[in-house]
Amino acid sequence: MGEGGTAAGMGQLAGFGSAALIWTFDLRYDLISALVERWRPVTHIFHLSCGECTNTLEDVALQLGLPIDGNAVTVVSSISRPTRLCYDLLGRSPSEGKFTILRFSWLEANFEYLPITATELEVMQAARAYIMHLIGGVLMPDSHGSEVYLMYLPLLSNLHNTRSYSWGSAVLAMLYRELCRTTDPSTVDIGGCLILLQSWALYRMPFLASISHQSYIFPFVNR
Repeated sequence: MGEGGTAAGMGQLAGFGSAALIWTFDLRYDLISALVERWRPVTHIFHLSCGECTNTLEDVALQLGLPIDGNAVTVVSSISRPTRLCYDLLGRSPSEGKFTILRFSWLEANFEYLPITATELEVMQAARAYIMHLIGGVLMPDSHGSEVYLMYLPLLSNLHNTRSYSWGSAVLAMLYRELCRTTDPSTVDIGGCLILLQSWALYRMPFLASISHQSYIFPFVNR
């Protein structure tokens, strides 16, 4: 999304400034596939030839710049009045009925450009859309990668308070969950913050950076 520096600045205020810088990142699916095969769900640890290791909150803070202390990111699974919530926090709604997700195509169509004459309210609304796109597209994407769950939006109602939540913990928890789910051989996709997984592996094990892409393919890489 391209809401402009003002909305991005509000994202910085909310604690997502560093994470917003990683939009473009080439994923090495051969590396991710190999890591998945070496993940042990019981212990949440990678068993590698060089030893055992895993992602930690320190890695999340270092790689993504997200807050790792503070309130837990707790969400409700069902929002009783989604339309009202969207009008209140985004100024518009994708539907007048019941819905649980916001599609990226809708967010981009409605918030891609922020006019120079935008009011403070419109800047706040665009900033929320910007962060929602970032959450669903980079930090906590599902396996579809084209939408974000509406349940995160209430946490953005007061952007000055948003950074008080431990977003880093939520991102790491979802990555763990997706790694555990994907160890099932029948799984054909994976969600979670793969950028974090890859950057962690290359940072902690720099020798991997010099290894060329291999032909090894795990089913979920076929998107």
